[in-house]
Amino acid sequence: MSAMRKAVLGVALATAVLTGTGAAAAAPPEADLAHHGHVSLWAGRVGVWLVSENHGPTDVSQATVRLAFSEPMAGGQELPPACLWSSDRVVSCRTGTLRAAGAADELALDLRTAGRPDELTVDIRTVWRDGVTDRNPRNDRHRVLVLATGDPYVF
Repeated sequence: MSAMRKAVLGVALATAVLTGTGAAAAAPPEADLAHHGHVSLWAGRVGVWLVSENHGPTDVSQATVRLAFSEPMAGGQELPPACLWSSDRVVSCRTGTLRAAGAADELALDLRTAGRPDELTVDIRTVWRDGVTDRNPRNDRHRVLVLATGDPYVF
């Protein structure tokens, strides 16, 4: 390699490091979101009680939690203002602001299933966190098997 080419390559590498491009770029902010609560199934009804938390270190201005049911829900059901139907088996809800070391208000859903299943599963997970990374996704992803006993199944 010529001396001129080495000099140009060296200047380009130094410029990339000084301007923050390449491997030396800053990492996105980080937070640790978690969802906890319980689910019950009885007589064709599903109750979900959910609290979203942020263990920090960064505040999250908004996040979305998705609840996916293995059984379809009956049509025409109203949801809380922070939630919407994504399909007959999926509800997506905004958490609101989650301050570091803080929690959102409890979210409560009272839904009717399309039939009367003996059991169902609910997948609960964060699907959007406003550009913040989460290196501990285990506490914001749950799969809960719920039997039609009316008992609370905790996650």
